[in-house]
Amino acid sequence: MANVNDIFDFLNEIAPISLRDENDNVGFLLGRGDSHLFKIIVSLDITNDVISEAVDERAGLIVSHHPLFFSLKSINDSDVTGARVLRLAENGIAAICMHTNLDAALGGVNDVLAKAVGIENPEPLAQDGRTADGKFSCGRFGLLNKPFRMVEYLSMLKAALKTHGLHYYDAGRDVSKVAVVGGSGGVEFGEALKKGIDTFISADIKYHLFLEAKELGINIIDGGHFCTENVIIPPLAEKLSMAFPDLAVIISKKHCQTVEFI
Repeated sequence: MANVNDIFDFLNEIAPISLRDENDNVGFLLGRGDSHLFKIIVSLDITNDVISEAVDERAGLIVSHHPLFFSLKSINDSDVTGARVLRLAENGIAAICMHTNLDAALGGVNDVLAKAVGIENPEPLAQDGRTADGKFSCGRFGLLNKPFRMVEYLSMLKAALKTHGLHYYDAGRDVSKVAVVGGSGGVEFGEALKKGIDTFISADIKYHLFLEAKELGINIIDGGHFCTENVIIPPLAEKLSMAFPDLAVIISKKHCQTVEFI
């Protein structure tokens, strides 16, 4: 019977903690390592809804992408993060969070995202996960199997990301050489430009970057934070199921895209 430590050891093999951004908080963040498991839930975030789901399902572990917390000086119910930590502990539910290490890992968030948007043979935006000035990098770039008109590509992308909507700037050129960065990846726009891309896809893209893309004649698409990262959850759950066939692995049914579009 697998325990929490077994799950963490496996996850550390497929997305080594050493790959994380130095300011990130990832790994086995809460619980008892020797706790035996019958069922786990995989989710992008550990929200109150997901915790309730874990309690209802009698799951002993939540594996998430986003960290349960980044820094805590106290744990009490006076803030939402502390309250979530208390609920997990009180219900004997452990938490393992694989964030920027899973973004950067081979077969991780950005490789899965690259495949979802149609990139063939994706390559890292920066060698060894660092830009020339030493900044963390996890993006991918590459060619589509054929050029697409932007309007056609947007329709395909919306379906692939299962999103309620997209924010974009259409530079009036075909989509052919694309760079992706799951989550808030606008800081990697400059690295993507060096690769000669015509289209940049990420999330939480700031207004000034849309203006810059317009001046440079680059297509830019904001696919939303949840949707550009949640693509990793099904393959991650599948890997866990294959590695631990006696363990019930459930993808959260309670956590979904929060942002709505009118």
